[in-house]
Amino acid sequence: MTLAPPRPTRRPLIETRPLRHPDSADERMMSRRGWWLVVLNLLVPGSAQVLAGNRRLGRFGLGATLTAWALAVVAAGLALFARPVLLWLTIGAGFLSTVVLTLVQVLLVAYVVLWIVLTLDTLRLVRLVRVPGLSRLAIPVVALVLLGLVGGAAGYAATAVGSVRGTVGAIFGQSGPSLPPSDGYYNILLLGADSGDGRDSMRFDSISVVSVNADTGAVTITGIPRELPNAPFSEGSPMQALYPDGFEGHSSSTCGWNGWMNHVRNAAEVCREDQGSGLYPDAVAQGSEPGIEATKDAAEGVLGIEIPYYVFVDMHGFADLVDALGGVDINVTERLPKGGPPEGWTGHDVNEWAIGWIEPGQQHMDGDTAQWYARSRYTTSDWDRMKRQRELQEAILAQFTPQTVLTRFNEVAAAGTALISTDLPQDKLPEFFDLMLKAKEQPVTTIELTPESGVDEHSPDYGYIHQLIQQTLHPPTPTPTPSP
Repeated sequence: MTLAPPRPTRRPLIETRPLRHPDSADERMMSRRGWWLVVLNLLVPGSAQVLAGNRRLGRFGLGATLTAWALAVVAAGLALFARPVLLWLTIGAGFLSTVVLTLVQVLLVAYVVLWIVLTLDTLRLVRLVRVPGLSRLAIPVVALVLLGLVGGAAGYAATAVGSVRGTVGAIFGQSGPSLPPSDGYYNILLLGADSGDGRDSMRFDSISVVSVNADTGAVTITGIPRELPNAPFSEGSPMQALYPDGFEGHSSSTCGWNGWMNHVRNAAEVCREDQGSGLYPDAVAQGSEPGIEATKDAAEGVLGIEIPYYVFVDMHGFADLVDALGGVDINVTERLPKGGPPEGWTGHDVNEWAIGWIEPGQQHMDGDTAQWYARSRYTTSDWDRMKRQRELQEAILAQFTPQTVLTRFNEVAAAGTALISTDLPQDKLPEFFDLMLKAKEQPVTTIELTPESGVDEHSPDYGYIHQLIQQTLHPPTPTPTPSP
């Protein structure tokens, strides 16, 4: 007679599924279980509920987590292998970019809220009253700290996305036509002035042209003296029709302008009854102003190149941008005063009004110091001041590293919104972003239209300046020496 083999003994459910049906009398097991649930909630939000709690909530959390991971992988893939597409979707596609950024921000906020719910539910599943010793206190503390770190990072990302949307919309809401590079370069007029002085009295204190090579990203900055006389206007300019020989023989004592470069705005806009709208009727609609368009035309005539875009930097908020970037490093070569003399001052002792001094040597400048470094004019010439402004432009470009922008993004974005206006087209931003990264790998070439460059400050030879710019932007290719 053959006996049937004994049937296997079925283990208790408590032993086979301790996460869902723990033995609450086993303190060691309850402690291990609590830590496992916290770790699972951190690594794969929703998994703790699937294994030990409400499966419907857990599946929803897992689905949201897997979706978030998939989107993160797609974004990382685009950033590594198709960066122009990612930049176009987020900042260069106009209304579509606004929709994409809004959707990303909403999803981040929703996921943070879901994570909070899952974490609190995980602590409920832990059954802290059954957890012995220090683990009863440590488990909720660790869970909440992790929630604060991860949730805080996601919350910061959501605010950064909102800042991108707001900044791009505020700065690039209106723009001129999107144009291809001119003779291999994107030329941008960079203007600096203090709008705190009032719009009618504002004159451009700093005028330069940034030329970016459309292939290599190489940057050339040409400084134009604000007192450059009788600048010719470019061919076809409305100002050329009024002033075919520049401002030679023209001025206005009643409105307050003369033949200097930084008085072009007054002649084209401030001192006209129509505020320049008859000369440049499309300027405002394209994110510019008649005075700025006239200054573009003058800069084109001075340098002999096309300048389709401008960037205006409000010196009144310049210090905020420098502070947002964490300061700039400058090698100061001479002692410079901070502050300016009182109205009507005719003395010679700068110490009578200086509120401080910028000492020689390598310095890490905050915004206030950098602003005075760019403005100080009472112990040096205008030429020296132009060089210092160029040094600051290069130092600020050097500070725009991915690390700085990521860690201080909201501050940089807020300062930029208050500081900058431009007519750069939004769809050019992805291309300009790539060119900026290329530019950081190369030295910046500077040209100052001063006597040191062979430019007569009282009677400049504009033909010579055209030649100087062309030789700098398009240096002749060396002719190879033939072999013997």
